[in-house]
Amino acid sequence: MLVSAVSNVGRAESRSLMTKHVRGVTVNGQAPSAGRLPAGQSMRLVIVLPLGNALALDQFLKELYNPASPSYRRYLSVDEFTTRFGPTEHDYDAVLRWAEGNGFTVVGTSRNRLNVDVTGSVATIEAALHVNMGLYRHPTENRTFYAPDREPTVDLPFQLWRIAGLDNYSIPQPALIRRPANITSAATTGSCPEQSFCGSDMRAAYYGGTALTGSGQSLGLFEFLGTDIADLNTYYTNAGQTNNVPITLVSTDGTSTSCVAPGCDDTEQTLDMTQALGMAPGLANLVVFVGSTDAAIFNAMATSIPLNAQLSCSWLWSPADPGTDNPYFQEFAAQGQNLFSAAGDGGAWTPSSIIYPSDDVYITSVGGTDLTTTGPGGAWSSETAWVDGGGGISPNKFAIPFWQTTAASGCSKCSSAYRNGPDVSANSNFTFYVCANQTTCTANLYGGTSFATPMWAGYLALINEQAVRNGQHTLGFINPAIYDIGLSASYDTDFHDIASGSNGEPATIGYDLATGWGSPNGSALITALLSTINTPGFGLTASPTMVSVAPGGTATATITSAVINGFASAISLSATGQPAGVNITFNPNPINGAGTSTMSITVGSSTAIGSYSIKVTGTSGGITEVVTVTLAVTKPAAGYTISASPTSISVARGGSGTSTVTTTISGNFDSAISLSATGYPTGVTVTFSPETIRAPGAGTSTMKVKVGKGVALGDHTITINATGAGIPRTVQVTLDVLN
Repeated sequence: MLVSAVSNVGRAESRSLMTKHVRGVTVNGQAPSAGRLPAGQSMRLVIVLPLGNALALDQFLKELYNPASPSYRRYLSVDEFTTRFGPTEHDYDAVLRWAEGNGFTVVGTSRNRLNVDVTGSVATIEAALHVNMGLYRHPTENRTFYAPDREPTVDLPFQLWRIAGLDNYSIPQPALIRRPANITSAATTGSCPEQSFCGSDMRAAYYGGTALTGSGQSLGLFEFLGTDIADLNTYYTNAGQTNNVPITLVSTDGTSTSCVAPGCDDTEQTLDMTQALGMAPGLANLVVFVGSTDAAIFNAMATSIPLNAQLSCSWLWSPADPGTDNPYFQEFAAQGQNLFSAAGDGGAWTPSSIIYPSDDVYITSVGGTDLTTTGPGGAWSSETAWVDGGGGISPNKFAIPFWQTTAASGCSKCSSAYRNGPDVSANSNFTFYVCANQTTCTANLYGGTSFATPMWAGYLALINEQAVRNGQHTLGFINPAIYDIGLSASYDTDFHDIASGSNGEPATIGYDLATGWGSPNGSALITALLSTINTPGFGLTASPTMVSVAPGGTATATITSAVINGFASAISLSATGQPAGVNITFNPNPINGAGTSTMSITVGSSTAIGSYSIKVTGTSGGITEVVTVTLAVTKPAAGYTISASPTSISVARGGSGTSTVTTTISGNFDSAISLSATGYPTGVTVTFSPETIRAPGAGTSTMKVKVGKGVALGDHTITINATGAGIPRTVQVTLDVLN
């Protein structure tokens, strides 16, 4: 049975993948060829399948984070997500058979059916993916890298999303930098040696309480290298503190979870742990996910048991395709997980900045600040933008998300078309205590948004702990909520609004490209985030979300408003994005509180064919909600109509009469139409001139009716039959036979 299935797959049409894999430098000459990878060399790849029901998933995520939706914060389990949006079992099994049938060894599968881990020789990879695996001289680094010479294709009856591991052009780097010799540390108030900051100092500055510790919460760290727990223990010994949180090291793809110097640097891995644990010292578990590819690590985070509601990534790289990891990020959001990503340490973003994944829409981007506290273990005192902190307009050209549009309109340097970053920020200056590599620990030597990112993940663990205590859902993806808070009257008490300093972009009042909304202001932000579900409001949904109309036609959709917490005000509806010639009305308008309105769409005869996203905006007071209806203006269906004139003729016995038959075509109909007649009595002769109306099918024919002398008097029905392109049509003419 397996041989038969493999054979069938092998005969499938070769298909391209849904994401790009070729590096531009390998085809434009910037990276000269340095030969080929040895045919016998073994490689490990991750075959990634696409999610299903993309439009439905986008709509689900909007409703999941809309406080007025019945789906608000009703997160899916991994199994539920897989059933609704994951690849089908049939497709997953087909990939397994294809891999084995093409010489790969399957070494790992995933319960969400996204990843298939395989090993195979270079020769196997080249044959199965129809590529050549070349070696190239890196254009900016003193090394060679391997990469495919063309986009891979696979002999499967459907497209794959991605093949991870096909190149090592961009080697991930931690968002961590060493203090230049000419820069003096500003550390004066830390609790660790040389007045450097311990992780616990960040907790005191940004939380300042004792009630919440992250109890019951699990936090996940993304790491491309393993670690040495001895370095974590040294840190706690030298800080005079004790760690009571169990550490779980998980290899996601066989990568070693150990990192011992010389030859392996665990600076990033250790500081990630100390900053997360410093903010949330009572976590139920700290999980370190270690792997060699982003696909392996992110998928392990999306399918772990139990799931970690707060995730942190302090590594940066440049993928061949910036949409590469969106399936995992969307799954995080659907499952109530929030990924924080370091915004980088090169100052304001430029088009060539390597800061992925921090500008992706589905993550929370964390920028850098320079923090001063009142003393060791003391409260927040002041904060400015850190000169090296990352932030700006998305280098990867991610479209601006719905939750950021209003903030961007009030930020003079922000883009209204592309995603802006960071979202939030925290201390990243050269003021930390770090232990790593089984050597002497350092004070005030390292900085980076690497420090701020796990801090925020730890802070979210405090919030989610309180949510569980309150009997509420955990926060999940926090970006929509923090932007609502940033635009609210309580912003200045919920965030530390950082309005001085620069990373190349100035910090300003409110949202900016240096620090985002700023850093957390103690328990006030926790209260604000948890209170969002108690605010009166409404949400909009549309049914259907897509309508198809030919020019000259009409369609309707139902706009429904759902309300929460006693909201009962009038909601005014308007539409934008429709093309010329399209008229949209709502009845009723406004909707009073919860209710429905019929959206009527009239498409003019001259409206251009195409697909249009129509944004239906509901406004009530200071609340604005948007739902999108996709209008597909389509060509009229291919076909034709037939008519006769006159439809009744009177003919005396022995005489004749005529009727003109007319055919009218629509859409892209292009065929000859043949004519015949049935139903007339004996003694009557019917002919057509011409008998066939030539392609494209629009024209006329004269039907001549001759009546014999013996035909019965009275009315008779003649049925005219037309056939064109296999489409039958009929029209009837009444024959009145006279004496």
